Amino acid sequence: MKNVKEFLAEEGQAHLLRYFDELSDAGKEDFLRQVRQIDWKVIRALHGEGRWSHGSVAPIEGLSLAQIEERKAEYEKVGVAALKSGKVAAVLLAGGMGTRLGSSAPKGTFDIGVTRPLYIFQQLIENLKETCRACGADIPLLVMTSERNDDQTRVFFREHGFFGYPSDMVRFFVQDMAPCVDFNGKVFLEEKGRIALSPNGNGGWYSSLVRAGLLNDPILKHAEWFNVFAVDNVLQRIADPAFVGATILSEKKCGAKAVKKVAPEERVGVLCLDDGKPSIIEYYELSPETANLRRADGELIYRYGVILNYLFHAETLQKIASENIPVHVVKKKIPYLGNDGRPVSPETENGYKFETLILDLVRLMGDCLPYEVDREKEFAPVKNRTGTDSVDTARALLEKNGVKL
Repeated sequence: MKNVKEFLAEEGQAHLLRYFDELSDAGKEDFLRQVRQIDWKVIRALHGEGRWSHGSVAPIEGLSLAQIEERKAEYEKVGVAALKSGKVAAVLLAGGMGTRLGSSAPKGTFDIGVTRPLYIFQQLIENLKETCRACGADIPLLVMTSERNDDQTRVFFREHGFFGYPSDMVRFFVQDMAPCVDFNGKVFLEEKGRIALSPNGNGGWYSSLVRAGLLNDPILKHAEWFNVFAVDNVLQRIADPAFVGATILSEKKCGAKAVKKVAPEERVGVLCLDDGKPSIIEYYELSPETANLRRADGELIYRYGVILNYLFHAETLQKIASENIPVHVVKKKIPYLGNDGRPVSPETENGYKFETLILDLVRLMGDCLPYEVDREKEFAPVKNRTGTDSVDTARALLEKNGVKL
């Protein structure tokens, strides 16, 4: 305990021990576990440490739909061979809740069916099974949950028999957490024995996977690539053989599926070069003049809108694991335990949360292959209950692609 007291004092966080002596033995042990697991370095981001600023932005060369079609058989042959050899693992980022969909359950458990139950997780598994049938092999599936939804997600998969996917090829792991702080950098207590934490962002998937010990799991003994994808795009192809093959043949360490932007102002991150390195710049970070630049044939120069479906080279990930991924500081309303020991639910933003983003991981890989996909066949995000990128629009696209709702 002495070392923890000294450590927290050095970090300027001694106030976290205010109620320590009131905790049970089990509560004290759990509290110390929280202290040990926190990445305290992220708080340095409050002083601007580790963050990147944009430099000289330039377009990046990638594969268009037409170019992919010309060499599709070649790409698929290489991709299928890699999948059959166990060289590719799929990583599903599923730590979110269905709050914006009007649900208090994990987002992947949301039912998007009309005449039958069809859960988001179920549709993603069906997409993965399609790849398995095409290559004649089962693909390791790693599901990243959060502390908030881990139990529910595991139970949901078990109750539904993993939707026909072999359960021995599925692993769950919990996303690492980051501390929540007030505007002075003091970490909040959520309860007397619980530090206020939040998921550390989608850029933390690899560190979370490593912490969970999955790199030593037998199902990953031949894995050379990780195909990382988000839970909310129900049309995406997972471990797509052509995508895998094209990335391998390009000799690049990373691949990114992208859709052609429908308009300069479309709200998607844009894959480009930033000081010569592959980078994803948010739509609001591009000036209107830059966003509107066009080639001689009328195509947007900055046209690759990412859909959060990436292929990462495993060995390169291991090499950059020790590098500091930039930490993004976000103002939030954070519930906390007041000085009087009573819970407080703020009505306005009262502190910061810290996130790492997968788009920064792309930059660290050093190079990246943009791989264009048809948005009507591979991009149906379920972010809202109604309107744009909603349950309604996703259902329409699923039906258009022959999925029975």
